[in-house]
Formats: sequence, C-alpha cells, structure tokens
Amino acid sequence: MEAPCQKIVWDVLPAIRAAIAVELVRCGVSQVQAAKMLEIAPSAVSQYLSGKRGYRIEFEQDVKESISQLARDLQEEKKIDLVKRICDICKQLREEDGGCGSPTPERCGS
Repeated sequence: MEAPCQKIVWDVLPAIRAAIAVELVRCGVSQVQAAKMLEIAPSAVSQYLSGKRGYRIEFEQDVKESISQLARDLQEEKKIDLVKRICDICKQLREEDGGCGSPTPERCGS
C-alpha cells in the first residue's frame, strides 16, 4: 500500500519541480540558473529535462498555468517563498484529485 504522502514525495513534488525547470529552460534560462532558482542540483535539472525524473504526472491546464506563473516569477527575480508556492501547487493538485491518493500515478489533478 502506498500512502498519499509517499506519492507526493516520490511523484508529485518531482513532477512539479520538473515542470518548473522545463518552463524556465524553455524561456531561455540556463540549466545552471534554473537549478539555482529551484535550489536543486544542476544534475537534477538535467534529469528533469531528459525525462529520467519527474515525468509520471500529467497536469491539468490550471495547474500548468500555476507552474508557468511561478516560473515567470522566478525568471523576473520576484521575491517569493518558493517552498510555499510549490506547496500551493501541490495543494491545488490534491484538491482536484481528492487527495492525490488515486491508484494511477500517471495522473494527479484530473
């Protein structure tokens, strides 16, 4: 049995970070800069971009918009609380999914 918090740690948070990293790099931020912005290792950004990590969840459009807004705020160097913003996105997913406890790991927030 997989606990909902385990799913969040292993699937949801990496997927959110991956989506943010992809958005940052798509907007012209280097992998090294994206890693610094997200406070993660450059190797993690590389793995997110290559699909080796953080690829198990398909986000709904409203979550994608929240991720894009966070990426823009990071790129514009706005003073934000990164942990809180990522938590807010995770909460958004859990509200849509009824707790992110569904047995299908490839969809969360649908």
